Amino acid sequence: MTSPLNTLRTAREATRPVIGWLLVATVIGAVLAVLTKQWCRVNGWSGADQHIHLCYSDFAQLFGTRGLADKLFPFYTGLPQDQALEYPALLAVIAGVTAFMVPGIGFSPERQLAYFDINSVGSFICWAIIVVAVAYSARRRSRDALLVALAPGIILTSQLNWDLWAVMFATVGMLAFSRKHIYLAGVLLGLGAAAKLYPFFLFGAILVLCFRSGRMSAFWKSLAAAVAAWLVVNVPFMLTAFDEWSRFYTFSSERPISFSSMWLAFTWTGLDGKGFSLLSNACFALACLGIAYLGLSAKRRPRMAQLAFLIIAAFILFNKVYSPQFVMWLIPLYILARPRWREFLLWQLLEAYHWAAVWLLSAKIVSGGTFGAGTAWIEIAYGTGIAAHMAMVVYICVRIIGDIRHPERDLVRAEGDDDPMGGVVEDAPDRFVLPARR
Repeated sequence: MTSPLNTLRTAREATRPVIGWLLVATVIGAVLAVLTKQWCRVNGWSGADQHIHLCYSDFAQLFGTRGLADKLFPFYTGLPQDQALEYPALLAVIAGVTAFMVPGIGFSPERQLAYFDINSVGSFICWAIIVVAVAYSARRRSRDALLVALAPGIILTSQLNWDLWAVMFATVGMLAFSRKHIYLAGVLLGLGAAAKLYPFFLFGAILVLCFRSGRMSAFWKSLAAAVAAWLVVNVPFMLTAFDEWSRFYTFSSERPISFSSMWLAFTWTGLDGKGFSLLSNACFALACLGIAYLGLSAKRRPRMAQLAFLIIAAFILFNKVYSPQFVMWLIPLYILARPRWREFLLWQLLEAYHWAAVWLLSAKIVSGGTFGAGTAWIEIAYGTGIAAHMAMVVYICVRIIGDIRHPERDLVRAEGDDDPMGGVVEDAPDRFVLPARR
């Protein structure tokens, strides 16, 4: 009888046994995730202790501060501006629906824990779906999905926020595109964009590949479906609670630079939140133009996952804030773009170091400076954590660009496929190619 480890180690196509063992590995990852939050599950979420023990969660924090404990549905029942939920519409709906699943009403530690657990289970289900979607998307390298099932970045941050819902919609949407389900792909990516903005940027990769191959109808169809799905979720709240609905967008535009952003090095400029937003957006736009040129000038058409990773990485690197859970956005894309296990584990180790440094600095701030007083080791860890995680993401981007420029180095194409996620553009002849710079 073949052992589970050997089954996964030698796996190619996503057969039923492979998917089964990948789900078992995901359960192991989820158990490890629960253990990282166990101190707070036992002792509660309050003060600096939740940061010291590295178990802070928005699930628990927002339950008592955004009307969720009183079953005030976001964007519907109306809240003061300082209590309005600063999340996109679909995540607000998820936060509200799960609050109604908690028995009783009013805040109590028991109800807070129940709310945390319900949302954790929801995130774990999303995680499992992502693992299965990556296994099928990877085609002949389904074994690489094991890295998603046991990714330290997901283990540490899966219960921090609702971001795994957006990652799930984005990953399944890209799988649908790879299977040539154009409208379904658009709907799923549109729902992802209604949960977090980043899945919308994946259309940049679709645009470049469809333009290069002369398959623009697929791009327009998927984009139209995405816009329709986004509008279905958002329009009801736009019409009935515009101020609360728009808080996410105004907050994102006006908020000052915050944790782990590269722009912390430029506070001396005196720019406010809006000023840094303009600068951040301009840098991201320039990066996207560069990625588009790369995609249109490479001697062989890049793969979907390669361009997608570069786009989302650029957004993260130039953003005004790098929340610890953002690493989950990149993990499935990395596995599909450049499945090099040792490089992945090094990246995750650096992300874990940065994650711990963020919460220790938060503990020092929340404690009024009493935690870690008289020493600079926390600030040193925080600064080196930012530098290390950003340097590693930049390094991965450089390596992916190298894979695009030299497709003979591409591990995925070495399996014999043109682009497992290309869908309608896979194996299609080029119709438009820019001359490459020498």
